[in-house]
Amino acid sequence: MVTRSAGTGTNPYKDGINAAIDLFHRRWTMRILWELRSGPVNFRALQTACAEVSSSVLNVRLAELREANLVDHASGEGYALTRWGEELLNAMEPLVLWAGRWQKARKV
Repeated sequence: MVTRSAGTGTNPYKDGINAAIDLFHRRWTMRILWELRSGPVNFRALQTACAEVSSSVLNVRLAELREANLVDHASGEGYALTRWGEELLNAMEPLVLWAGRWQKARKV
């Protein structure tokens, strides 16, 4: 668990977590990252996987994710996670496991 720095009363991770929360809070961001988990996907396939996202919103989100260095685009291959994007999804693994258990419990 990340705690405040002793004596300073500040959290050295504050700027990073605030930026990440701001990015992840934007609609479709996490879904796009999730859909890229298995490898490169072209724009049309990504839009199909995110059935309700408009092409303009998808373009904006992909640009934001590229600027954040979480997604990259390779001509002919499509969009793919960068090392940082892969690291993010690996860090989310406990949340993915929790969500599966939670969803199962809700159906009981």
